[in-house]
Amino acid sequence: MEALAFFALPLVLGYVLDLLVGDPDNWPHPVRVFGSSIAWAERLLNRGGLRFWKGAALASTLCALTYLFFSSLDWLTWAVHPGLVIGVNSLWVWYGLANHSLIKEGNDVFRVLDQEGVEAGRRQLARIVGRDTSRLSPQQIRIAVLETMSENLSDGVIAPLFFYGLAGVPGMMTYKMINTLDSMIGYRSDRYEQFGKFSARLDDIANVIPARLTALLMILVTGSSRGLRFAIRFGNRHKSPNAGYPEATLAGILNCRFGGPNVYHGVLVDKPYIGEQDRPIRPDESQRVSRINHRTCLLMVAGLVGFDYLLRVYG
Repeated sequence: MEALAFFALPLVLGYVLDLLVGDPDNWPHPVRVFGSSIAWAERLLNRGGLRFWKGAALASTLCALTYLFFSSLDWLTWAVHPGLVIGVNSLWVWYGLANHSLIKEGNDVFRVLDQEGVEAGRRQLARIVGRDTSRLSPQQIRIAVLETMSENLSDGVIAPLFFYGLAGVPGMMTYKMINTLDSMIGYRSDRYEQFGKFSARLDDIANVIPARLTALLMILVTGSSRGLRFAIRFGNRHKSPNAGYPEATLAGILNCRFGGPNVYHGVLVDKPYIGEQDRPIRPDESQRVSRINHRTCLLMVAGLVGFDYLLRVYG
């Protein structure tokens, strides 16, 4: 039972902290440190020849250092006092989760769009997506929010929890480094095509299971058979090998249509449509999606605790 506590208590306490507090603005955050390190190294290395190999070396080095740092921190806190491990790791789980912030940002876009108009809605949306928002209609803004809430439910919530289940805080934070690398340099552009290709592929590999697990959890918490059908039918139509599964599942749950052409970093990307029903998205639907995200996160946390208990008792 003591071993279970060192796994389950940080997980539950970190989840509760994220649920209640989220990521307060201007607080120190490891992902900001990750981002600063990536930006500094990119300016230094992304020039001249051998850019793919430089980018691969950068990603491999940063991931290895991240894992070693948090493993060493685990060892040091344990050496000071075993109880300190629970407190410190609870903070890292809190930092590793983005469920509260994801839901808040999505609801803020819906609220600003409805209260302040389309221009304000476009500016608010630009805070959370990489696409050009300057010409989006209210319908396109709402669709972009729901796509982001489903895709980032995988990237920002279920995947970090999945890697916590595999390798504790070191695994969770290494995944956060992989995801940050992809979000900063994993683009198909003149600047990043070669340098960021390894990071993009690494992120694809890391998210193969979490993306599909996210879709399954969403189906379980809603009981939506249409969500299951859409995941099977449309999940592989996304340009990303992973993002399409949670997006297709949510499109099925809501019986709507996502995807279609959009401008990313000045380039028109002709994304396929996901779903069938091209219906207006209602202003209140972000609240429904918020509840789905909350339930999915809670089910994942409960599942990890239960699975770890069974392994320790019967394994």
